[in-house]
Amino acid sequence: MDLKVEIDAGSGFCGGVIRAIGSAEKFLDDVPGRHLFSLGAIVHNEEELARLGRKGLVTIDYEDLADMQAACGESLLIRAHGEPPATYTRAAELGFNVIDCTCPVVLRLQASIREAYARLKPQDGQVVIFGKIGHAEVLGLVGQTGGDALVVEDRVMLESALADGRIRTDVPVEIFSQTTKSPDEYSEICDLLRERLPEGLLTVHDTVCSQVATRHERLSTFAQSHDVILFVSGKASSNGRVLCDLCKSLNIRTYHIGSEADIKREWFCSDDRVGVCGATSTPKWLLEKVAAAVEAL
Repeated sequence: MDLKVEIDAGSGFCGGVIRAIGSAEKFLDDVPGRHLFSLGAIVHNEEELARLGRKGLVTIDYEDLADMQAACGESLLIRAHGEPPATYTRAAELGFNVIDCTCPVVLRLQASIREAYARLKPQDGQVVIFGKIGHAEVLGLVGQTGGDALVVEDRVMLESALADGRIRTDVPVEIFSQTTKSPDEYSEICDLLRERLPEGLLTVHDTVCSQVATRHERLSTFAQSHDVILFVSGKASSNGRVLCDLCKSLNIRTYHIGSEADIKREWFCSDDRVGVCGATSTPKWLLEKVAAAVEAL
């Protein structure tokens, strides 16, 4: 089988994930034998988590943090997604040494939401966030308002919130997007709000990460220029699902895989051009392993 394989040059970790993993690796290399606790998965990729786990990274969740009595000087990594203020308060109470790896783009977004909420609160205005309910980044964003922000996941949810009055049309509204959402979907949401709110009441903030927006544009072309697309990402990656759906909408022969072990020979025909790409949480080394496995067919 003569397959031509290309790895998308723009795929792989985004800057925020590179920074977080680099900080974790530096700690584990500098302090051999010590564990580093990560609040939530440092990256939504099972293969990369296994690699870091072998180096000493231990993932804990919010229940673990709530149940702890004392951290005894252990180190806690805050991942690129960011956290609400309550998390930092709890970590300080327990005595954790906090290694804050919140992505700078997310930090700026958190600050913008805090400022908007301070402006809107005296006017009885509202902060609306376009994002996935329960996503780690979104929890951190909502936390900047003390929980007083409305999250909408899609057009249907927005229509419902407008219909039942959860989004008012007689007060100022400022809308923000989770940094990893689809730029096109966010644009659609904002257009609908513009239609429903009187002029001057809506403020739209451009908060989709530029790396993510560029990746959407690049993958649109990449998906259409190959016969088969192997999209590599972890099952828990929100960004992965969005980007894989984008590829599948443009190339029906798109397959979502977690590693080279998921590849099936029957997906390919002789002389196929195969594109290998992934999410902002997919490591380059995994894309290379997938490409090598295809070449070996």
